[in-house]
Amino acid sequence: MNPFRLGLVQMSSGTNATENLDKAASLVKDAAKRGAQIICLQELFRTQYFCQREDAALFDLAESIPGPTTDVFSRIAKDSGVVIVASVFERRSAGLYHNTAVVLDADGSTAGIYRKMHIPDDPLYYEKYYFTPGDLGFRAFATRFGKVGTLVCWDQWYPEAARLTALQGADVLVYPTAIGWHPSEKDEFGAAQHAAWETIQRSHAIANGIFVAAVNRTGHEGPPGGGLDFWGGSFVADPSGTLLAKAPFDREETLIVECDPRKTETTRRNWPFLRDRRIDAYDGLTKRWLE
Repeated sequence: MNPFRLGLVQMSSGTNATENLDKAASLVKDAAKRGAQIICLQELFRTQYFCQREDAALFDLAESIPGPTTDVFSRIAKDSGVVIVASVFERRSAGLYHNTAVVLDADGSTAGIYRKMHIPDDPLYYEKYYFTPGDLGFRAFATRFGKVGTLVCWDQWYPEAARLTALQGADVLVYPTAIGWHPSEKDEFGAAQHAAWETIQRSHAIANGIFVAAVNRTGHEGPPGGGLDFWGGSFVADPSGTLLAKAPFDREETLIVECDPRKTETTRRNWPFLRDRRIDAYDGLTKRWLE
């Protein structure tokens, strides 16, 4: 397996969906020119993060697959010879919507889709109102430059999701993300919240001996003094959990990071966690609670 170069597009999203799509397309093309081979966009990049409130009219933002977003990025993938992971608010049918990551291969074809499995419901993150939980399971997709495991935002906190995706032979786990601080909580809890987010994902890299990439949005969305301050901080961790690159909190940036699968081989030989798993003893993981 040859080394591959990840491109993580960390951007702010405005109120005009067409402008956001054009901006994301331009940034992806630029990442390709800079040598990126697998390029990942943040969660729901085409709009601002609409889940801050419950409003039935916002279902009009959803689109089909294939649809406008996949049409644009399929052409770019083919023209530039790159793999693209694009996040889509998917309209599957009337009243049935998903938060979906689409993997477009370097020939423009669709390698596969992943529908977000874990759906949060917290203040300003009212995703259960909008998204049906994924029904395709955890997935990894073979592409020209490697096998890409796709997970989305809230999935970041679940070691089971990372494990089941890694066990499919993924070369990298990518997490399109939209996470930030409540401004009123930022001073007291902000540093700890961000540290927890980064730590849990680096732990997935270590536990599975795999590259992990998180791509987050940046900028404030919502009313002044309220809303969310998206914390950026997109990063790539190697199979030992070491940060290879990290974007700033407060501005847009596209990271280009080379990942060498030989690092996975070396790490797993020395930390053989997969070898020593007691798969005969994990039945309890399929239960909600052990009484």
